[in-house]
Amino acid sequence: MEPEREEILENEKVHKRGKPLEWLKLSTRRVRKNKSPIPKLARRRRLRWARVGYLFIYFGVISLASSILYNSSILAFIGLSLTLWGGLFLFIKPTKYVKLSVLDSATMSSFIDLDKILGELHFEGQGVHLPPRLLKELKEGIAFVPMKQGMHIPKAEELPKGRIFLNREGICLTPPGQGLMNLYEKELGIDFSKTDLKYLRSHLPKLLVEDLEILEDIEINEQDDGLIYVKMKGSVHVSLCSQFRSHPNIFRLGCPLCSSLACALARATGKPVAIERNDVSIEGATTETWYRLIEEN
Repeated sequence: MEPEREEILENEKVHKRGKPLEWLKLSTRRVRKNKSPIPKLARRRRLRWARVGYLFIYFGVISLASSILYNSSILAFIGLSLTLWGGLFLFIKPTKYVKLSVLDSATMSSFIDLDKILGELHFEGQGVHLPPRLLKELKEGIAFVPMKQGMHIPKAEELPKGRIFLNREGICLTPPGQGLMNLYEKELGIDFSKTDLKYLRSHLPKLLVEDLEILEDIEINEQDDGLIYVKMKGSVHVSLCSQFRSHPNIFRLGCPLCSSLACALARATGKPVAIERNDVSIEGATTETWYRLIEEN
């Protein structure tokens, strides 16, 4: 029997035995084995440009040496130009742009699978982004989705040592916006767990609007009822955020951009954060999100 056929049968047997966590891990095993050829193609492309750069520098050095021997200013200018272009080919990496529709489609497929998994396992609670003080052995944040409707915060001793955890109370997953939140910390050079809400309000707008150019404008306000109101204009993820609304299981965690802000708020405030409400206007390219800071008992 072929290995792939054996793996499919094993997948079905585990699912029938009622072990959803093992079934979830087995269903993603084949995806991990199939490595993308993109890194190899990118490496070949870089080597090709490096060869062109060295070729320009080689002829540039020859032209400069010839200009000294023959006392020719024309050869000197040619040599300088070739050397300059060679250096540009070596040290300046061209940026490749991808159509937003292609990026959204590629991103959405993995979230649709997650939506189906949460639906089949009957997780109906509101997703909660947990702060780092509850994660003793995890450097990166996790989101907890309760089994029953409503919000439930697990105790610290109940949280996983790994990044995926499943029990009768709910499931812990990597938040959709964890990668973006890591990028925010890297760009600002600071750990958000060592900051506060005031720092986020003063530094995130410049980062998202001017540096990363994800948004055209962002407004972050703290309300009296324990809510954080965030209004984003001109978001590149507005269409992706709108697609999340048709998938209620992952919509509770938010799109990557909304989830990244929830991760940042959880780290900065030290409180669990849930997305209580999310309104998207595609025509105006505007996203309004209300984040609930949960007070633990």
